[in-house]
Amino acid sequence: MQEGHTGNVDKQAVHDDMERARATFRSLLELAGDADLRRKSNGTRWNNRQLLFHMLLGFLIMRALLTLVRLFDRLPTGVGRAFARLLNAATKPFDAVNYAGAWLGGTTLGRRQMAALCDRVIAKLHRRLDRETDTELARGMHYPTRWDPFFQDFMTLADLYRFPVQHFDFHRRQLTLDRRDRPLAGTDSDVTGG
Repeated sequence: MQEGHTGNVDKQAVHDDMERARATFRSLLELAGDADLRRKSNGTRWNNRQLLFHMLLGFLIMRALLTLVRLFDRLPTGVGRAFARLLNAATKPFDAVNYAGAWLGGTTLGRRQMAALCDRVIAKLHRRLDRETDTELARGMHYPTRWDPFFQDFMTLADLYRFPVQHFDFHRRQLTLDRRDRPLAGTDSDVTGG
């Protein structure tokens, strides 16, 4: 555990944010037409359907990220820093795999499959967060800051539980779905753009 980092987190706020993202994800899938999903997103190489899968991927990778924190928190700090530097050096291959994974998942999975996967993974994250103690939530590790704008140099489990919703909300703004006259559950005009 790095000095100065605590596991203080408002668990209910994290639960609420995850539920908002889950409801929004379902609404986006249900309200979008096939042409909407095939439309190119704004600022990425993915279409909207592929970007939606990438948004889901932020939740799907949490199990691995939580495991890494528990491992690296027990190792000397220098090991974690070296690992983060190594991952930063491998940003280009990571970007290629990240792109291909979202392209493949978004191209092959149907709406119902993506919605069900989202429901399952977020339900598991809710259960896991409920079991975390303040001591566990204060565990942390160094992260590759070039991999994602929401990765900080050092993140605790408490920080990590906030990551998938931050990632989701950021990419949500890049969707180009036709949302005129379609109110979405759990959203506001700042996020939907109108």
